[in-house]
Amino acid sequence: MKLVILDRDGVINHDSDEFIKSPEEWIPIPGSLEAIARLNQSGYRVVVASNQSGIARGLFDIFTLNAIHQKLHRAAKQAGADIDAVFFCPHAADDNCDCRKPKPGMFQAIAKRFEVSLKGVPCIGDSLRDLQAGFIVGCTPLLVRTGKGERTLAKGGLPPGTSVHVDLAAAVEFLLKSRKVAVEAA
Repeated sequence: MKLVILDRDGVINHDSDEFIKSPEEWIPIPGSLEAIARLNQSGYRVVVASNQSGIARGLFDIFTLNAIHQKLHRAAKQAGADIDAVFFCPHAADDNCDCRKPKPGMFQAIAKRFEVSLKGVPCIGDSLRDLQAGFIVGCTPLLVRTGKGERTLAKGGLPPGTSVHVDLAAAVEFLLKSRKVAVEAA
């Protein structure tokens, strides 16, 4: 099975330092949903892994998060895309859970649910913690410059082998070209 793991805020939709607290605040980045459709058309299953500490902070509840994700799924469908699953961590940083990125718990849950090894699975994010969580379990890290991506790039310390892309559409283009080259070389 071909799998790609995406962060949500800053990768698929515009991010906000004030959190995405309602379906109205969830606005896709131009080209992101179409990029997911391209992944699907190339045989990839797409999973979202997202820290959502706004729940622990009391900024929104699980029902609101579900409504945001329903909007994500509807918008994806309208673009011809399918998101297989959305995994999220509702905890605050000081809760010391295993699922909050950069810890790998959410990624381990994805591997278990889909019964796959994550070695070499592309992991696309806009923050260091997105890439670290994936890297720990063997994912191939891709950083996008949208969302917090520029700040992340400026700070440095990216996992070895991280490739950097303008946005999700560019990262997907890179993935699909890389895969085509690898298949042709085999």
